[in-house]
Amino acid sequence: MTTDSHAPDGYQCPFCRIAAGVEEPDRGTKQRDVVYQDRRVTVFVANKWWPNNKGHVMIIPNQHFENLYVLPDDYAIDIHRAAKLVARAMKAEYSCQGISTRQHNEPAGNQIVWHYHLHVFPRYANDDLYASTGYYTDPEERVPYASQLREWIGRHRSATEPPERS
Repeated sequence: MTTDSHAPDGYQCPFCRIAAGVEEPDRGTKQRDVVYQDRRVTVFVANKWWPNNKGHVMIIPNQHFENLYVLPDDYAIDIHRAAKLVARAMKAEYSCQGISTRQHNEPAGNQIVWHYHLHVFPRYANDDLYASTGYYTDPEERVPYASQLREWIGRHRSATEPPERS
């Protein structure tokens, strides 16, 4: 198994900038899209949506790991803990009927950002997620979705999550 990097020379990682609190230009991710962050992970409403699955999120490790092959197990645990938290928030706030997660590795696996990330999608009956095409959103369109999730997580995180590990 190869773990060689697929990032081009001089790659400026957009997810590292998001985790560091830097805003992306134009329709890119804004800090108000961030719904949860701790010392290991950042969760934000994605700037690319699918027509029937609005408000999907991305979960990234704050440290740069290109793909699943090099992601340390302890980060994987924290990422999936965050996925569980945001899935519960989506169920409560979006009234969705299910949740799907998706993760890509290497060019043949459809990875286009060279930083590990996990997608969490709200799902609805007959939503055609895998048969539809995504589109880039306006930052204002994301505000209510991010606010809903951030507020729910703020109310429920302490009751559902273990204390931070050192």
